[in-house]
Amino acid sequence: MTLKKVKILLDEEVIYRNKSSEISLDKPDPLLIASQYKDESVALICALFAYGNARLIVKFLQSLDFSLLEANEKNIKQTLSTHYYRFQNSDDVSAIFIALKRLKEIDSIEDIFYKGYKKEENILEGLWEFIETLKKVYPHKSRGYDFLVGSVPKKVSAAGTYKRYMMYLRWMVRNDALDMGLWTKIDKKDLLMPLDTHTFKVSQRLGLLKRKTYDMKAAIEVTQRLRKFDNSDPIKYDFALYRLGQEKLQ
Repeated sequence: MTLKKVKILLDEEVIYRNKSSEISLDKPDPLLIASQYKDESVALICALFAYGNARLIVKFLQSLDFSLLEANEKNIKQTLSTHYYRFQNSDDVSAIFIALKRLKEIDSIEDIFYKGYKKEENILEGLWEFIETLKKVYPHKSRGYDFLVGSVPKKVSAAGTYKRYMMYLRWMVRNDALDMGLWTKIDKKDLLMPLDTHTFKVSQRLGLLKRKTYDMKAAIEVTQRLRKFDNSDPIKYDFALYRLGQEKLQ
């Protein structure tokens, strides 16, 4: 398929998928829960736990009491003492709530991201700034927690895709029938592809990606290709690519 035909396919798919019914209990997605709250901290929890089976992700997120982000730390630990999800035990689940509660008292997530981003309009610099700040406010350490919140890589060339954070940024920055657009300081032209196994394989099949390794370099390569389709909003194609792969249409 030529890139011209790929663009036509994806543009049609974007229009078709851009409706609230694309996110439902029949088509589970963590954005379903995040959209109910329209809060940057709740949305981040939804994004960070978005790995594994979509139905199980939504089930776990539904079990959480997000009002705990306003509670005292003792209450957070007590209430979440029986909550766990895959690699995260109850201490890890409590830790992300406590960290985000403490963060709220200092600054907004948007402003922390913006602090790193604004220097060169680089979304990754914003992400490194945020991860470092999050770990400082509540220095909880475990394998499960490190997997959940990530770490700052020594160099981008050795970085993973940071898919869950890139998806979160899409939710926060873009504004349409799917994405919430809660932030105003970051330009959607600077977003990077939230590359997961579905979008990685579909991008290869459609000729959007030549790289064989599933990493940040691949995410950047796909984004650069999608910028040729829409320079001002390249990541509008993310959800369409994801559904094409998930539903085995491509």
